[in-house]
Amino acid sequence: MDSPQALLAQPIPTAVGIGLRPPHVAQVLEQRPAVPFFELHSENFFHPGASWELLDAVRRDYPVSLHGVGLSLGSAEALDSGHLAALRALVRHAEPALVSEHVCWGAIGGRHYNDLLPLPYTEEALDAMATHVDQLQEALGRRVLLENVSSYLQFTHSTMPEWVFLAALAARTGCGLLLDVNNVYVNSVNHGFDAHAYLAGIPAAAVGELHLAGFTRKEGLRQDGTDGPLLIDSHNRRVDPAVWALYAHALARLGPRPTLIEWDQDLPDFAVLQDEARLATEHLDACAALAA
Repeated sequence: MDSPQALLAQPIPTAVGIGLRPPHVAQVLEQRPAVPFFELHSENFFHPGASWELLDAVRRDYPVSLHGVGLSLGSAEALDSGHLAALRALVRHAEPALVSEHVCWGAIGGRHYNDLLPLPYTEEALDAMATHVDQLQEALGRRVLLENVSSYLQFTHSTMPEWVFLAALAARTGCGLLLDVNNVYVNSVNHGFDAHAYLAGIPAAAVGELHLAGFTRKEGLRQDGTDGPLLIDSHNRRVDPAVWALYAHALARLGPRPTLIEWDQDLPDFAVLQDEARLATEHLDACAALAA
């Protein structure tokens, strides 16, 4: 019999996948729905045993992307060697089609925060981030994709826009970008920049995947003291019409890309996620038809 690794040698297709969360795993394994690929969170599979058996069961029939949330690549401290070793062991076992992490930090001084915290966009932060990305890619022996995060404040000493920072990081390290379209829209509203200008500044060749998710809108006083809406990247509802429009613009700018539907809180029936994937597929197909 083929090894689990050999069964998953195929790449992520240019199609719409779904983030597979624990409440839906049993249904997926039993029903084998027609989903082009699944994304799983790396940290859920750091311990060999039952978790690896479950992972192998999924990847026996589907391409898999591993998406990390806890490496804290943007920290001013050294990377957690234990976390990096666990990720390396997992990647060597699973041979996933894609591995991704975030452009953020979330731990310092042995304390881990329950959020993906933004960086100041400075040359100093870029140097630190690039060093850690180089270390990660060397440890895994592969290119990784890095995702832009949502944010609710800005650093007054930032010296460049977020999209310039991402482009420079990709150029310096050779990493790819996982462009979260929802996060681009959320940040454009929260910080008052043009989302189309953001996309125009992203190097198309670096983008390996797109993410879509839902946000929560809060009205009232923002954290910076101004009055206006604050969008929270809550991953607990359908994709907003404004984000669908930005997704269409991103596809026109970048070309067709593998796309993932994320939903992490207040999980609905799996059929709702499939319907969101259907809507994204309509956009992706329309983009491919124009490019033909």
